[in-house]
Amino acid sequence: MKAHSFSREIDHRFSAILVVSLFVTLFPRSARMDDSCSTESCQVFPKDFYFGTATASYQIEGGWNEDGKGLNIWDTLLHEKPDLVLDKSNGDVGPDSYHLYKEDVKRLKELGVNFYRFSVSWSRILPTGDVSSLNPAGVKYYSDLIDLLLQEGIQPMVTMFHYDLPQYVQDLGGVTNPLFVKYFREYARVLFDNFADRVKLWSTFNEPCSFAYYGHGLGEIAPMKKLHGVGEYYAAYHILLAHAEVYHLFKEQYHPKHKGKIGLTLSSMGMFQKSPGDDLVERGLQFTLGFFAHPIFSRDGGWPKVIQETVDRNSKAEGRAWSRLPVFTPEQIERVKGSADFFGLNYFTGRFVELGSITDGKSYPDPSWERDQNLTFSTDPSWKRGKSEWLYLAPEGLRGILKWIKKTYDNPEVIITESGWSDGGELEDEARVECLRAHLKVVLEALQAGCRVKAFSVWSLIDNFEWMMGYSEKFGLYRVDVDDPEKKRVAKKSARIYKEIIKNRQIV
Repeated sequence: MKAHSFSREIDHRFSAILVVSLFVTLFPRSARMDDSCSTESCQVFPKDFYFGTATASYQIEGGWNEDGKGLNIWDTLLHEKPDLVLDKSNGDVGPDSYHLYKEDVKRLKELGVNFYRFSVSWSRILPTGDVSSLNPAGVKYYSDLIDLLLQEGIQPMVTMFHYDLPQYVQDLGGVTNPLFVKYFREYARVLFDNFADRVKLWSTFNEPCSFAYYGHGLGEIAPMKKLHGVGEYYAAYHILLAHAEVYHLFKEQYHPKHKGKIGLTLSSMGMFQKSPGDDLVERGLQFTLGFFAHPIFSRDGGWPKVIQETVDRNSKAEGRAWSRLPVFTPEQIERVKGSADFFGLNYFTGRFVELGSITDGKSYPDPSWERDQNLTFSTDPSWKRGKSEWLYLAPEGLRGILKWIKKTYDNPEVIITESGWSDGGELEDEARVECLRAHLKVVLEALQAGCRVKAFSVWSLIDNFEWMMGYSEKFGLYRVDVDDPEKKRVAKKSARIYKEIIKNRQIV
């Protein structure tokens, strides 16, 4: 999400048999939705459609320095500069899922979800980010979580990186250093060695565009590097190369024995154009989704043409000796192209788009990714607004994105990995219920239009640490009062509604 000591209950052999059985039915390649379905059948989700929820390690785990875990960039930043967060909080303890994971799994079982998307803390597995620092306690933590999920019939979906880079890797330059590609590949190898026998759904990166831009361009989230116009592009370049290396590692060395699917999770606002035509929407989507999707999912590979031409032209006008946009070699283009089994999509909100470089009344530095994009985003006064200042209810934007993905990238398999709503923590969370129903209705419409949407995951299972907003915004289906020593998980109305939707396979 934007700007997210178990006992082994079943042995590895039973886990492997169970997960293979689950995988046979989860996201089968042969299933399709008939465009000409009847009105009644179109109100019901297909049997091969799956429901889940999502979380992220730093946002829920706590246990920041327990059992050998190393420092990550969020530990360092928020210990040194606590005032950066609205309520001066951090993820040191939070919902404490490191100790209360069984409570989370109980809630997942209660909901009846098919899968649970969670992220691994790289620094809990490898405290310095390097395989020489392997932490058995960290491996055991996630191994036990995976086993318990499988025991309850819930498919684990593992995100390898959700913003919490080991501090040591950051000290080496982080994602702007070419060495990051090697570090990430070997980290992934550790995950595959320990969990590929049971985990059959992998996502390498969560919202890499946000991490690259807000972390290395504007410098508004960890690691807060204000390298606008250059840093975000080099971060993106190395993330794409790292993703591709891990994809090929998995396919060549682990998939033949363990099977499974691997992709990554991208994000975008829905976009609408006030004037006739869709050229500005196309530009906006290429600069956001296409930034990472085009190198992977397009037939040609490489950067989207509009990004390549714009940044090259702007760099020349600025009098630079070379473009601010890194150059893919022909070999790298081929290596990255096609390196995903599914398209993970996070969708929350939408905007109207016009020419300019001011978004929601905010001007951006020159040069920057935003300036290169040269688009102004605004909202409709009629849209309902969430607790988050950026969040407006615009489900029709999801419809547009799903159709755009189908048209632009030859209809890949899509997993909606996050969608949700923020409020103040009300148990009778009517706005979240409205948001959930509205977005699922759009998913049904996309299925009718032939889009290969295979799953939907709500952000988030529980109220958690929302980055620079701390605990002031609540996204959970379950309330968690972080000041309560017991960290009780209390079901909201949205949890009850989602449970019924999953049970009945239709919107209630």
